[in-house]
Amino acid sequence: MTAPALKQTPLNAVHRQMGGRMVDFGGWDMPVQYPAGTVEEHLRTRRHAGLFDVSHMGEIEVRGPDAIAFINRLCSNDASKLVDGQAQYSALTTEAGTVVDDLLVYRFAADHLLLVVNASTTDKDWDWINAHRGDEQIELKNRSADFCQLAVQGPDALGIVQQLTDTPLAEIKYYHFREGAVDGVVAIISRTGYTGEDGFEVYAAPEKATQLWQRLLDVGRYGTDEGILPCGLAARNTLRLEAAMALYGHEITEETTLLEANLGWICKLNKGDFNGRAALARQKEEGIKRKLVGFEVTERGIARDEQDVLVNGQRVGRVTSGSPAPYLKKNIGMAYVPIEYANEGQELQIDVRGRAVAARVVPTPFYKREKK
Repeated sequence: MTAPALKQTPLNAVHRQMGGRMVDFGGWDMPVQYPAGTVEEHLRTRRHAGLFDVSHMGEIEVRGPDAIAFINRLCSNDASKLVDGQAQYSALTTEAGTVVDDLLVYRFAADHLLLVVNASTTDKDWDWINAHRGDEQIELKNRSADFCQLAVQGPDALGIVQQLTDTPLAEIKYYHFREGAVDGVVAIISRTGYTGEDGFEVYAAPEKATQLWQRLLDVGRYGTDEGILPCGLAARNTLRLEAAMALYGHEITEETTLLEANLGWICKLNKGDFNGRAALARQKEEGIKRKLVGFEVTERGIARDEQDVLVNGQRVGRVTSGSPAPYLKKNIGMAYVPIEYANEGQELQIDVRGRAVAARVVPTPFYKREKK
């Protein structure tokens, strides 16, 4: 029995032409890096700008008079607090308060929301949302095939995208969006991202993906030392790790609750009932038994995903994400540990291929950009 063919974004041929090294990422054929290499892609995004193809993400539209009430029942954050043109980080939760997926909720109107979900969980999320329909007056549509999504991230992002649009980007607040045109293409322009930098995500028709990609490279002075660089999955991962942003399947899963994952801030227990509210309220009252922490490796060695975390030689947890941090020039990671070992300064060891490598719990995020 042959394996199913990998899904492709509209930019697949472009990635290959540009020398992207392609890998299977959750069933998608995606570039992990380009010839410049992951470290240079990471640093260019921190210092200037990086261009990311995130067209593999899923989009689910919710329309109808009960759209907000429906999403509020399924998700942890409070969608009723949104205004038109605002986005919100949230999570689909199980009855146990664990995470089906994390997502962005975009409000276009009181009766029109768009959910942006992870690529590898789009089908699962679609099934979950449909399975939890009640008697609300809503219409659901999986619109994942209707969009490409390009992310321009970094301190130069605003100046680059502004060259291609009449929409005044400086007026768009963080986690807000406008509908406008980019290089003449009808688009959603969202001031969001997954790198810890300022930046914009542009949603448009998939047949316009190549045009937008090339124009963003052109106006971003691709090919110069301080110009924009196309970036792959590896740099996206190291950037989000420096910013201590959770990755589904690593820091958040159907076995981890929002409170354990330091995501209590998207868990609005006072908004009324929602899926998992009772379990989360109980856990908050009783106190969590384990917690997601950031750590820094303090001797030679690199922590990697799934390695054991030790205290005094005894296994107490596992690394959820671990990597060198190119901008910080440190080896960092995140891990779940019992609450008694979650304090800043706690000494840990990471089992790196049978060698106990010293590490220490440190505050997160590891990297925080300077606000202008």
